[in-house]
Amino acid sequence: MTAPVRIPADVDMADRVLGPLTARQLGILTAAGAMLYLAWLATRAFLPLPVFLAFAAPVGAGAAMLALGRRDGVPMDALLVAAIRQRLAPRHRVAAPEGVRPAPVWLTPGGEQTAGAGGRGRVGQPEQVSPSALRLPAEAVTETGVIDLGGDGLAVVAVASTVNFALRTANEQEALVASFGRYLHSLTAPVQVLVRTERLDLSGQIAELRERAGGLPHPALEAAAVEHADYLAHLGAQSDLLRRQVLLVLREPRAAAAPTDGLGGPGPLAVLAWMAGKRRTQTGQVDAGIRRAAESRLVRRLGEAIELLAPAGIVITPLDAGQATGVLASACNPDSLLPPSAGLAGAEEVITTTGPHPSEDDYPTDTTFSTTPSPGGDEDFDDWDYEDDYDDEERARS
Repeated sequence: MTAPVRIPADVDMADRVLGPLTARQLGILTAAGAMLYLAWLATRAFLPLPVFLAFAAPVGAGAAMLALGRRDGVPMDALLVAAIRQRLAPRHRVAAPEGVRPAPVWLTPGGEQTAGAGGRGRVGQPEQVSPSALRLPAEAVTETGVIDLGGDGLAVVAVASTVNFALRTANEQEALVASFGRYLHSLTAPVQVLVRTERLDLSGQIAELRERAGGLPHPALEAAAVEHADYLAHLGAQSDLLRRQVLLVLREPRAAAAPTDGLGGPGPLAVLAWMAGKRRTQTGQVDAGIRRAAESRLVRRLGEAIELLAPAGIVITPLDAGQATGVLASACNPDSLLPPSAGLAGAEEVITTTGPHPSEDDYPTDTTFSTTPSPGGDEDFDDWDYEDDYDDEERARS
């Protein structure tokens, strides 16, 4: 009889090379210590030791915090690198497939001039707008909902239903865990489970309740439907309603996985093939057969996810082209007040609409339009009051 073996859950944790320190932490602390030691060697001849310690103590504390600190599970050095990249990145990005054009003049005005000093002083210099090309990981979304990631391959997004784990019995919980474990053991490619929170719009449900309330067979049911619609409207006006959505994202490279080198990593031939395939992808010379093969692998993996997660009560529903586009748009603009939908016009689409013709009630009746002759102009142009003629026409019509 074999004893069960416990597998740690933190398999992605970095290895410790010296006590509790990882290689990254040891490298940061060693570099900081070496810099402080070199600075002490260079200044010990003329700088007293207490003064140097007063300077070195904040530097050492900052290096220790940078190496050992974490925020939301992310190391502080990674956050520092991300902050520097964000600071150096362009502030204004535009979707310009035909090329980036300079910003218009009205968008980049000069500073306002002051009245003093002959009008040559400047109040302030506004931020200069220098747009750059917006480069997104997704290049296109096919009609079947497959997202083209360019050189990174293809991806498909599906919505996963949720299961109330706490309300299940112990045996049911073990069955759910076993079903989800079977799916995890079957994975051979990266899978992302994304839990996102978005605004909840109840205007459609409220309008449907009020519309169907009149057709209910009993007045009490009609009153209950109207009351529930009013409650939902009041709830939406008093607080921000949110809902959670669980997305299952499957990604597949264009080229199939090559044999490894026996140690779990890719072999030399696999690396060369990947580099050649990436170069062909960047130049646009991609074989259509490779793309179809990648799409077929995605479809097969999605079918396996649907079959293996069904015993756990999790329903996987693939997104079509419009829904996948809406998810990508909301991910790029998460605080948008408009819910993502396929009916929204794109950036290059022209919006056309028709409205009713204006009636006489749309025009104001208390506005006086008059023309005055210019100095030295034609004497036949007298002051003309359109209000008097308008009143005469109204009296004649009545």
